[in-house]
Order: sequence, then C-alpha cells, then structure tokens
Amino acid sequence: MLLNYDQTLNYLFEKLPMFQNVGKYALTKDLTNTIRLLDFIGNPQNDIKWIHIGGTNGKGSTSSMIAAALTANGYKTGLYTSPHLIDFRERIRVDGEMISEQFVIDFTNKIAPVIDEISPSFFEITVAMAFEYFKVCKIDIGVIEVGLGGRLDSTNVITPIISAITSIGLDHTDILGNTIEQIALEKAGIIKKNIPYVLGELPLNASQVIRDYGDTVNANEIIKAPTPPNWIANASLKGNYQKSNINVVFNILQAIKGLNVPLRDEQNLNGIANVNKFTGLRGRWEIISQQPLTICDTGHNFDGVQFIVDQLKSYNCNKMHIVWGMVKDKDATAILELLPKNATYYVCKPSVIRGQDSAVMTALLSNQGFDAFDCKNAADAFKTAKGNCGNDELIFIGGSTFVVADFLISLQ
Repeated sequence: MLLNYDQTLNYLFEKLPMFQNVGKYALTKDLTNTIRLLDFIGNPQNDIKWIHIGGTNGKGSTSSMIAAALTANGYKTGLYTSPHLIDFRERIRVDGEMISEQFVIDFTNKIAPVIDEISPSFFEITVAMAFEYFKVCKIDIGVIEVGLGGRLDSTNVITPIISAITSIGLDHTDILGNTIEQIALEKAGIIKKNIPYVLGELPLNASQVIRDYGDTVNANEIIKAPTPPNWIANASLKGNYQKSNINVVFNILQAIKGLNVPLRDEQNLNGIANVNKFTGLRGRWEIISQQPLTICDTGHNFDGVQFIVDQLKSYNCNKMHIVWGMVKDKDATAILELLPKNATYYVCKPSVIRGQDSAVMTALLSNQGFDAFDCKNAADAFKTAKGNCGNDELIFIGGSTFVVADFLISLQ
C-alpha cells in the first residue's frame, strides 16, 4: 500500500520502464497492456469526446492551444501531454489544474494488482490514469497528445471526433522507421474510420502517405483555411514555428463547430492569447528574463533545432551564450552542424539515463570548432553562462526537453 505522493512517484519511476530513461526498451509491441489496464478500470475512455494530436514536432503546443480555447469557451477540458518538465502532474490537467496528488496515490494503489500481473510501462500507466481522472472529473472534452508515433501509441485506444498530425520529420528513426514515408505511416495510425483529420505543413511525400491511409478508412481531410492575421499577432506562444501549429489549431476549432461543439471566435482567440495561463504550458520559446535576454525551448530534433537557430539569428545581440545538452539517441552530428559557430557553449548532461555525457558532447562540439565548456549540470551551465554574459547579449537553453526541465527546476 502506497501511503504518500513521494512514495507513489518513486514506485512509478523505479518500477516501470520510462522512455525518457531507457528509450525504446520502455515500449511495448502492441496495445495489449493499455487495453488490459483500461479493461481493469472499466474503460473510462469510452463515451468521451476526444481530440487526438500527433506529429513529430508541435503536438504539445497544438494540444495546449486547443485546450486553452476550449476552456476559454467554458468547456470543462481535459489535457494529456508528455513528458513533464517540473512536476509529474503536469501531464494530466483539467482546465489547467494539475491532477491531485491524492488521485495519483489512490489510482496507483487501485491498479497495483494488474501492474504486478502485466508489468506495463510508465507511459501506459499514465495514459490509463489520465482517462480515469478525466472520467471522474466529468470533462466535456479531452485533448490527447500522442506520446510517440501513433499506430502503437498507448493513446491510440480512443475514438476522437477529429485528429491532427502537425508535422513529420526524421526522429526516433530506430523505432518508427528511417524514411519520411515510414514515419508518416506510423503517425497516420491515429486516423480513424469516418473521422475527419487536419494536417500541418508536411513534406509532400508524407502528406501523400497519410492521405492514402485516410482514404483506406474513409476519413476526410479538412482542407485548411488560412489563419486570421490577428491570431498570429495575439498568440502567446512566440516561437516562429508556432505559425503552422496555430493554423492547425484554427482549422480544428472551425471544424468541431460542426461536430456538436459550439464555439465563439472571440473566446477561441482569448485561449490562443493566453495559452500558458489556461494550460500551464512552459518551455516553448519561453523568455525567462530580459537582461540579459534569456530564452529556453524544448526543440530537440533536427527540424526543431533548425527552427530555433533560424529564430536566434533574428536577434540583434553582440554574442550568444548557449546552454546545451542532448540525449544519446539523437543524431548529434547532423544537429550540431546547424548551431551557430560564433556562440559560446556551456555543456551539461540531461538528468535522465539516456542523457549524453557532458564530456562527450563537449568533445563533439570542440572537434567541430565550437567554443565549448564542460559543466556539471544545467544549473551550473546557466550560472556560468550568466556570469560571462553582458546585458546586450543573449542566453539560450536547449538541445533537449530534459535540459530545459533541469533548468526550470533549478529556478524554483
């Protein structure tokens, strides 16, 4: 019997395999465990309106913007995202409020017998926990972010009213396939029979794979309309990459008006303008301070880093100081080639088992001609960067979701 929240978290983190720690070894080959867990708790995912969001990049931001708009419209809205940055409970929210510690304790005790029986993954447990919590809270609608891939992701047991795939890029190639077409087919697995879907800005070959899959299940693609300029101007998420995500959000919200979800345009815009307030989202081109200008962003794969570097180039500053770390299973060589050579790098190991050793990363940077310093952790790296940074210079923290998480935790 788990008696308190810390004990429960330790049980979940230590007993169950977590992708952020052990990578693909935490994944299961099918949805059997998820289905078994949900059967055990009475299939709480049934009879709820869902919006399902997948994609290589942008799915967390897109899910959060949709949830913010729904909450602004007065709907009791569940939001499931992953991973968390500071608190495990960030993953499961209703109208921006995190799941209670007591519910986490009670739920884990409740399903302990089936955990012992089938040894599910950490992610499978959190999906079941989210569905149970949303049912208990009697939400009006839930927004569910895919964890990884789509076809075999634990979230892919729901029947949504609409689905979306925000982007397709080469990431997790050891799991999803090493071509854009293979990855697109895995992502397309969230599209359900006779259920409409929206696509973001995708490579043509990826779009074709997904549309062909949609045709096989008689699912209609929503032909996107352009985003109103005031949505972009008033959006609270300021990364340039958000423009494509906002377009997906706009078209989903327009589409669900005809799916028995009445919405008001002014409240949709209110949600987009106040995403962080309505959902608690963090780490997306988040400005920490103005002097020196300090920004963090969770972009961590080739496409995500390309967007970051392009936006960093738009800042008129004398010098950049970059706190940087990565996980071992990313293509570091390709990603490092994107980074600005005229910056100074403060290298740290993300505090997960998959984190690349800082000495290894520092050597990789140094060998490519970068000015790089090996630091103990994200907090030490930031402290060193700040000590070397003038008010007219810039600090950026990124390279991994977990570097951003470590940094934000250090600010508490």
